[in-house]
This record gives sequence, structure tokens and C-alpha cells, in this order.
Amino acid sequence: MQNVNVEINGKIKSYPYGTTYNDIINYLNRDRAQKILAVKVNNELTPLSMKCTHDCSLKLVDVMDQDGYKMYQAALKFIFIVAVKEVNSQAKVIFEHSVPKGMLAKVENVLIEKIDVSKIKGKMASIIAEDIPFEKLNIYKNEAIKYFKAHGEDEKAKNIYNKSYDVVNMYRLKNELDYFYTELPYSTNAIDKFDIKYLDNNYFVLLCPSKRTNGFIPEYVHYQNIIDSFLKGKEWLKKIGCPYLSNINGLISSGQIKDFIDACELTFNENIHECAKTIMEKDEIKIVLIAGPSSSGKTTTCKRLSSYLKAQGFDPIQLSTDDYFVDKVKTPKNDKGEYDFECLRAIKLEEFNSDLNDLINGKEIYLPVYNFTEGKGIRSNKKVKLKNNSIILIEGLHCLNDDLTPNVDNRYKYKIYLSPFIPLNIDPHNYISTLDLRLLRRILRDFRTRGMSVDATIKTWQSVRDGEEKYIFPYIHQADVIINTALPYELNVLKVFVEPLLYSVTYESNYYAEARRLIEFLKRFYPVTSEYVSSSSILREFIGWKGDF
Repeated sequence: MQNVNVEINGKIKSYPYGTTYNDIINYLNRDRAQKILAVKVNNELTPLSMKCTHDCSLKLVDVMDQDGYKMYQAALKFIFIVAVKEVNSQAKVIFEHSVPKGMLAKVENVLIEKIDVSKIKGKMASIIAEDIPFEKLNIYKNEAIKYFKAHGEDEKAKNIYNKSYDVVNMYRLKNELDYFYTELPYSTNAIDKFDIKYLDNNYFVLLCPSKRTNGFIPEYVHYQNIIDSFLKGKEWLKKIGCPYLSNINGLISSGQIKDFIDACELTFNENIHECAKTIMEKDEIKIVLIAGPSSSGKTTTCKRLSSYLKAQGFDPIQLSTDDYFVDKVKTPKNDKGEYDFECLRAIKLEEFNSDLNDLINGKEIYLPVYNFTEGKGIRSNKKVKLKNNSIILIEGLHCLNDDLTPNVDNRYKYKIYLSPFIPLNIDPHNYISTLDLRLLRRILRDFRTRGMSVDATIKTWQSVRDGEEKYIFPYIHQADVIINTALPYELNVLKVFVEPLLYSVTYESNYYAEARRLIEFLKRFYPVTSEYVSSSSILREFIGWKGDF
């Protein structure tokens, strides 16, 4: 019988032609801290149920891998859906959105009591212990549409209808058929760690391990202000009849998307206006600190807030902590020997606070500017000085952390936390990841303004996220207000710009699987021309202005 040669971690072994990757993993017989969820065959994500039919290089994928984490989340969602229905067949599960280190779900049509929570968790544990395969099926498009319509899942039927293929991939777990926008593991036994937290009013948070939690279940930290921001956005979309992607795609295909875009921009502007009103009504506020994770739109929000304050007779002075970065070669390094651009010491703290003190004491300063392409900072020719009606607006990663401004009394500060909490759902079981939205924004901005390739952006993304976990999320509770910077239509616009960039990632890249995942994700969004996007939109921070790209 013909053999195939498989390279894993630099070692080559031979296996019979047609051996499944799952059997290859079993042959390895290794004690691993995390279960293997899939493999990357020559950098392409491949389920363990597939057969090995050619010589190849294998990388083992577990929950510590970005793709593995997505698979783990999807599998845990499916197990939760099945468990809830086994506890009460009338129950309907909706996955609302992500929360830090977890996924928020709501159970509808039934009243959840505390005893039901333990039952659901017990059912999930039982399903996992049974080691049930996630059976991957190829189903004719028309049959899939009939199935979802018969089960009252019209949004899923619409999504299947919009697919260009005659056959669609779905998964079966027990008696349930479903799809998720990623591959699933070989069986339920791969989901060996999980927890669920009940939040009252039929809301649950599902927790699973990740690289950022070192493969362990994270301790749940409740951020009610984040949940409220998501739900507020969802209520608005529901009110105007656009809770799902299919609704927005429908507006595009019928030529009505411009009005929706204008409504989204107006709503965002109203949120900024409300924030400006609060600042103006509090006489003690002298410094406004605007923080948020990467690609949350800090720069544009700061400018927009500045415009509102200026229109009301204030003199806003803008500072960005990014302009106080140390020269790239002087950037501190993490324990892996890599530049840690996210840490507080990556900023010239003494210089920043010296400028801040000078301004507060009535002195004039020259504003700094950082050149990201060259990795160096300089002083510009622009001079600023505080007036009686001045307010200092500072935007940056660390702005919620008082260690950034240790000499300023908290009563003079107003802290704003930003993040693009996109409230749009693809269907009841598949929300749009805030992380995916931010990554796509960053890929586009890095390419346009910093000359970085897609590979380079994805490579640094994990360290960026690690930095957010350390330097932003612990301080969210200190924010006076949270502003949602997501525009429900923006992925339809981003698609036009970022999709060609993603296609530049080749098979040879370690980030090929992630690029392909994002390409597949974007396929369900109808494209929208940027001509409809106003010049003042927060989206312009990423796509640029006309003629920029």
C-alpha cells in the first residue's frame, strides 16, 4: 500500500495513504495540555475527519491557535444549543455578541430558573463525555433552505439562499443541524474545558479557554456597561427593521442603502453630542481622556468631540499618546524578545507629562508628531497654549490608566472608553465578532498609513490583543461613558478595500488560513461604494479620503 510522508515539528513519519488526520493525531499518542481541534495542511486549515492523500507538512491546531479558538467557540455554542433544547424543547437560543473572554447568549420562549441552569450545564457535560462526532454534511441548497424554514429559522434560510453554491456545508450534532462560519472539531470530546454563567433575565455567558488565558477557563468579569452598549445598538437596529445582515443586504440590492448609512452616521453623531453636553455641563472637567483598543476609532472620535466643543465656544486642544512613542529601536521588549508597542513604557511618559504640566501652567508647547513608517518622533511647527476656555483632549491606549497622568486630580478628568461593538447579527446563532471588525480595520489602516503587509498586521495582532488584556480591559470600569464606534454598514464598505489585500496572502504564509477565513467571512456582505460615506465619518479613519487609497 502506498504511504504518505508527513512532517510535524521538523520530524517526518510515513502513514498509509488515506489515513485520516484524526488517526495520525492518535498515532502520535502525545500527552498534550490542549486537545487537537484540527490541523493545518501546508498552512490550510483542515478538519481531522479528512484523509491524508499526499506528502505534506502538518501543524497541530488547538485552542491556543487563533483558528482553533474560533473552532472551540463554535463547538461550544453548538453543544449549548443542543443542551438547552434537551432541557426544554420549546427554548430558542440567540447568541447576542461577544463579551471580554466570553459569549453572551439569550434563551427565549421559556423562563429559565436556577435549577434549569444546572441542568443545562449537566447536559453539556454529558454531551462532551459521550464523545459525539460533529458530523459534517454536504446538503443541497434547496434542502437546507427547507430545513431552516421548517424549524422557524428564516434568517438562516435567507443566508443559504444567498450562497452561490448548489451544495452547502452543515454539521449535525444529535438531532440538530446547524452551520457556523468555521470548521468544527472532530467530536464533542475536544471541548474539555468550559463554564457558563447565568446573568438573570435568561442571559448566559459561555466561557472557554484561549491563548490569553494560558489554556484555562478565565474568571468571568462582568462588564454591564459593555453589555448595555451592545443591547442599545441592537434595540436601535430592531426598531428600524435591520437586526440582521440580510436586512442590510436587502437595502443594498434595492438601492436604499444611502438612507441607512445617513441614519447610522446621525446616530453616531448624536452619541458624541451627548458626551460633549456632559463635558460642557461639568465645570471641573479640564482633561478628557479617550481610550480604546486598537482600531476603535480614537482619533476620529477625538476630532469629532473637539468639533462639538469648539462649536459651543470652547478651545479644545488635542494630544495623542501615539505621538509620544519612543523611537522604535528604543521600544521595550516582552519576554519573547519582541517589541512591546502596547506597554506604558513604550510612551515617553516624562516628556508627555512635562508637556501636560507646561500646558496646565500656561506655557506654550510645540506638538510632537510620530512617523510610524520611520519609527521616529519629532516636534512639529504647531504651537499650542491653554486659554481660559480650553479643554485638553487626550486619546490613546492607556488613557483610562491613572499612571499615564499621575499628577492630575481625578476630579478634573473625564474618561471615555471606545470600542466598535457592532450590534448586527448574521443570524441568531452567528454574531459579528468585534475582534474581526477591528482586525479588518487595522489591516486596511496599516497598509494605507504604515505600509504594512497583511501578514505583518496579522502577525502582530496577537501581541496587540495581549496588550489590550493587560493595559485596557482592567480599567474599563473607570470609564465615565462608553461610546460604540461601530457602524452597522461598515463591513459592506470595508469589503471593497480589504478583500484584495487578503488575497495577497499566499499558501507559504503562516497566516494563510486566517486570511482565507476572513475572505470567506466577507463573502456574505454585499459591497457598498465608499462614495456614500461622508468625509467626516469615523470609517474614513480606515478607508481614507477620496483619492487616498
